Amino acid sequence: MMIRNVCVTLLALLSVSIVAAQTDKDFVSTREMDRINWMEFRDVVPSKVKTVILPTGTLEPHGVINNGADNTAPFAMAKTIARRTNALIAPTLPYGITGSMEAYPGAFQITEAAYRPFVKQILEGLAKNGFKNIIIMNGHGGGQTAVLQSVAAEVAIEKRIRTLVINWWSFASDETKEVFGEDGGHAGWNETAFIQAIDPTLVHPEKYTGPEMTTANPGPGTWTAVPAPSSIALYQKGQGFPKFDQAKADLYYKKVTDKVANLIIEVVKKWDLAGL
Repeated sequence: MMIRNVCVTLLALLSVSIVAAQTDKDFVSTREMDRINWMEFRDVVPSKVKTVILPTGTLEPHGVINNGADNTAPFAMAKTIARRTNALIAPTLPYGITGSMEAYPGAFQITEAAYRPFVKQILEGLAKNGFKNIIIMNGHGGGQTAVLQSVAAEVAIEKRIRTLVINWWSFASDETKEVFGEDGGHAGWNETAFIQAIDPTLVHPEKYTGPEMTTANPGPGTWTAVPAPSSIALYQKGQGFPKFDQAKADLYYKKVTDKVANLIIEVVKKWDLAGL
């Protein structure tokens, strides 16, 4: 009798596990637009999926992490939150308006004259394919941010869609201070930790020789230098030096991705409530 009861219990637990697994299965085979088949795309957009995330970045130096950190971060975030936000992920736009770090090895600079119309046609193409909500997950700041915001606004008005541009590191500044106890920087503790959480093999602590590899951002109207004197640019003097704590990196990644996902969900919900 005891053996029979144990078997019944095990079967019941197995059934629950199978049901849970079936319930947890996504209704689409992949969330990545360059991996999905065109017939499946037709079946889910826009009837089941109205949102797309477009990761944007550039190639430029980032202290002791990969040159493509501005691409790695938004793409990883998009993959983490795509199902939660019911979005597909457009292929990453990996070249951008690099600015004062263009002189460093491996960096690429795309002019605004070339970048602006290219981005606009990408957004127009996403709208043509049926997406109502276009989320630009931007991994690179500077002049690129202003261009993305401007183009996104133009397309939203012209195509009667909804656009949202997110600079994740700025949006997550509170989380940076909460997790690390101080401000961050370009390739500082926060961005280095974010990449460390995604893929530790892209982080090279042995190459970090100390504060001499960093420069604090100058105050407005004080001084400028081209090329930038350091590939690690601190937001606040004396804060944000790279450290390599895996536990804090993982915690930071979770807090940032949760906050970004919640923003997207909230904004889309409010658009819908307003009937826009």
